[in-house]
Amino acid sequence: MTAGTAARTSAAHAPDAHTTEARARPIAPGARGVRGLVLYLVMGIYFGIVITKAEVLSWFRIQEMFRFQSFHMYGIIATAILVAGFSAALLRRARLQSFFEGPVEIAPKTLGSGVRYLAGGSVFGLGWALTGACPGPLLALIGNGITVMLVALASAAAGTWVYGYLRPRLPH
Repeated sequence: MTAGTAARTSAAHAPDAHTTEARARPIAPGARGVRGLVLYLVMGIYFGIVITKAEVLSWFRIQEMFRFQSFHMYGIIATAILVAGFSAALLRRARLQSFFEGPVEIAPKTLGSGVRYLAGGSVFGLGWALTGACPGPLLALIGNGITVMLVALASAAAGTWVYGYLRPRLPH
């Protein structure tokens, strides 16, 4: 086999930048370097401080929300939805590149009958109400010394694993 044939053969078998394989490749720690990891760590710590100071972690604030006694959490959630919507629109218009070497693409969602969203939202809300913790700030809660949330974190990880295992058998 000549060098030209080897190059053509390897190029034919290399994943295209627009295929699912190319987008699903995780970033190796060396690809972005230690500086990138430190940046993520600093941003995570900052996020933890912000949600702690905003009382998003407070069990009492969460219970107030579920009892419709306070607007505090609803205001934070509404703000997060607005920021996420604005950010998604900005990403679409700016055609930014992702860390996975391709354009940022947000796949359209179909409502269908809505049963999967109702079921998933109900399980999520039930877990949130029972534990008093949204899955997002679990690590911040643990970092704040509320170590009982290790049980919630382990349960969330187990639930994610079960879903991943059952996903091929579930109607989507």
